[in-house]
Amino acid sequence: MYHMEAAAGDDGGQGYESSSDEDLDDDKILSTTYEAYAGQIGDNGEGVDKSKQFLRDAWLSGASGCLVCLGKVKRIDAIWSCSECHCVLHLVCIQKWAQQCTMLQDLHSDESIPSSKAMWQCPKCRADYRMAACPRQYLCFCGKEKDPPAHPWLAPHTCGQTCEKPLRPQCGHKCLLLCHPGPCPPCPKMVRSPCYCGQSTPQTRRCSTRQWSCGQICQRPLTCGQHMCQTPCHSGDCPPCDKTSQQRCMCGKGEQVRPCASPEWSCDKICGKVLSCGSHTCEKECHQQGQCGDCPRSGQRTCPCGKTKFDLPCTEDIPNCGDTCEKLLSCGIHQCSQRCHTGECEKCRQMCTKKCRCGLRERSVLCHKEYLCDSKCSQMRDCTRHQCKRKCCDGSCPPCEQSCGRQLTCKNHKCQSRCHSGMCYPCPEIVEIKCFCGNTTITVPCGREKVTRPPRCSKKCSTAPDCHHPTRDHHRCHFGRCPPCRQMCAQPLLHCSHVCPKVCHSAVLVKQVENKPAPAGPWEAKPKAMLTMVNFPCPPCEVPIPTECLGKHEVTDLPCSSVAPFSCGRLCGRLLDCGNHTCGLACHIVTGAQKDHESGRECAQCEEGCSKPRPKGCTHTCLEPCHPDLCPTCQQGVRVRCHCHMMVLHKECGLWTAANKQEKKKLMSCDGPCPKQLTCGHQCSKICHDGECSKPQRLHL
Repeated sequence: MYHMEAAAGDDGGQGYESSSDEDLDDDKILSTTYEAYAGQIGDNGEGVDKSKQFLRDAWLSGASGCLVCLGKVKRIDAIWSCSECHCVLHLVCIQKWAQQCTMLQDLHSDESIPSSKAMWQCPKCRADYRMAACPRQYLCFCGKEKDPPAHPWLAPHTCGQTCEKPLRPQCGHKCLLLCHPGPCPPCPKMVRSPCYCGQSTPQTRRCSTRQWSCGQICQRPLTCGQHMCQTPCHSGDCPPCDKTSQQRCMCGKGEQVRPCASPEWSCDKICGKVLSCGSHTCEKECHQQGQCGDCPRSGQRTCPCGKTKFDLPCTEDIPNCGDTCEKLLSCGIHQCSQRCHTGECEKCRQMCTKKCRCGLRERSVLCHKEYLCDSKCSQMRDCTRHQCKRKCCDGSCPPCEQSCGRQLTCKNHKCQSRCHSGMCYPCPEIVEIKCFCGNTTITVPCGREKVTRPPRCSKKCSTAPDCHHPTRDHHRCHFGRCPPCRQMCAQPLLHCSHVCPKVCHSAVLVKQVENKPAPAGPWEAKPKAMLTMVNFPCPPCEVPIPTECLGKHEVTDLPCSSVAPFSCGRLCGRLLDCGNHTCGLACHIVTGAQKDHESGRECAQCEEGCSKPRPKGCTHTCLEPCHPDLCPTCQQGVRVRCHCHMMVLHKECGLWTAANKQEKKKLMSCDGPCPKQLTCGHQCSKICHDGECSKPQRLHL
């Protein structure tokens, strides 16, 4: 079992050397170094590209290394630069190299070499330097400043002053760049110069390209003296004439059609001309007129052994003198014992005792033969690694003929030179270091490829995406894993028509750790962890969707994944069938309602009493359940005193409240005689009434 957690970023780290001292502003340094030069060349900078590339590759990419020790050349290191190949080496390394070169010369030389004539070579290009040129101090590239300090806005090991080295080829002008590594760029000055053939008007051109061709036919006389050069305007001498003509050989006997460019030729026949003696002919091969010379048999001659001289005509042969030859034989010790003879003397056949070449043994052998013993030389050869082992060596052991075979400082190759003493020359191989896509490369000495960072590539990363997107986010070429995709997922969601708006969550790198119980001790292995690509599902849709509640009270934005009928929590509020009260249930589904404000089958039934307003004057409640119609007439009784205030009358509340003023007066009558006494002392004659009693009656006697 495993548990998962977010994986840490994988930088694909390797054992590269620290580049903290190489974090320079490339563009700023280049623009500063080439500022003065750019003012001269304007937009035409083709000639300076090589110099710029040298500066960028050698320093700004951090790929510079010492060929002697294969260490990194840092900004704070003292260095020396070859004036021919412009390689950069540590000052201490080149000093040791020069000393070893001169020591080996003294060791292999029979005579001591004065220090002024001792030579040493550049480890890379093998350019020769005298010992007097061995660097003694750390100088900037232009040689103006000792121990130049490191500056963040200048190229390493430069002084910031104008270079002012004489430009190559020599034109009389000086380099305009700031102090810089590598070769100086072409001269940017403007001069007037003619074309190669001189036929066109001189043009104003840059000094570095002052030699130019006008394209016209050269028309200069060729060496044959008969034709003109038909080549377009060119540099150097005109090519040989390519036309042919009938030409005689030097002796005049032969004749051929030959190229005009080679009028002198030999027919390879014997000359045959009569010599000055008149008796013999020239026996030389075809040659120029008048070079036959004198007869070789004329003048004073000697016999073959050289002892007797004769003055004879050239037509007569010189006879042998008959004396012993006595010429020194090839052995250099004995003389020829034959009589005077023509031709070479025979080999010496005398026996003599000879020492072998190494001087250890003697033997009697023929004088013309060399005696060599079988003893093998045990002296060390000049490589100081192998014995001579040559049979009968005279002490002058030949140079070692074996291959050196020692491993070079690059640790990748072996020395292919003849076996030698001292340090091997640095590995001549150059290794290309490429970015991940291979479009950007830098070259470093063999052996530096393991500690040199790959070049920074400005191209777009071409690695295919791991997620569902057709392309990755735009980022530069790199090694290791690509950064996580930051594009919107945009996959269609399962239960709706929307797309996922989250950051891409497919092919997510997570760390899976083995889920084991706690280790019992340090001897138990730790849980294993591994990085795995995991596709996480899209989260629920969160697009807001306007949704109406069950009771249609409100419209609320709900996440698309949560859209469903819902209760808003308010009271239903629909008018019940009674027409007086509303539904007191929480928001619920309603069916069977004709209108939005009417109750449905799911609404509560009204259980309240009638709460309609009572008629004016009625203080009783309606005894009927809540009803939509008018309340019935109140039949409860009310107590009313009669007009005479003698009785309390009980009347129906409905009749009393519905009666008008006159009817109420009538209802308030108890129908009894009025008990009030008149002023005359008699009782009122009216029935219980409202208002004044009857008038007093006059008594008739």
